Amino acid sequence: MVTEVIAVSCGVTQCQETLRTAMAIGADRAILVEVPADLELQPLAVAKLLKAVVDKEKPEICILGKQAIDDDANQTGQMLSALLGWSQGCFASKLVLNGDGTANVTREVDGGLETVTLKLPLVLTTDLRLNEPRYASLPNIMKAKKKPIEQLTPEALGVDVTPRLVTLKVEEPAKRQGGRKVASVAELVDKLRNEARVI
Repeated sequence: MVTEVIAVSCGVTQCQETLRTAMAIGADRAILVEVPADLELQPLAVAKLLKAVVDKEKPEICILGKQAIDDDANQTGQMLSALLGWSQGCFASKLVLNGDGTANVTREVDGGLETVTLKLPLVLTTDLRLNEPRYASLPNIMKAKKKPIEQLTPEALGVDVTPRLVTLKVEEPAKRQGGRKVASVAELVDKLRNEARVI
């Protein structure tokens, strides 16, 4: 049985709006780990910050998104699981808690769906099919605006968030060349063999 839901965000002051939305749709409390706007938070740094919050709050399940929309890395959940030494269920589309300290996680794999049984505590990364988000009602939005948001810093959590990776260059792939028409199968085979060198 769920006793408390805590929403956590790592980022700039404006992340408070996201946390207030989370409280408006059902989270009990919110924690913001505030970092300067000019600092790039990489997945390992976020995982370390979340580990520090987990060590402080002692939850049984950490639910993260599958991947961020900025770097599309799909790494934080897996890194958090490794840092904590917890079970992990990635790309979860269904979660069923059993009464024996385990959970059944249904996840999407290349061949379809796979259901695995994992021990709690658990790090879960979600697929968009896990649930249908609630709509925030106006009274709940007003209540969420009055709720306090606990604010922490990486320094207070004892975490170094200095970026470890440097992006040297980003460039578009080369433009694709147009196709060619061939007059016969023999000519096609010749071009595949001698020009494209695929056969």
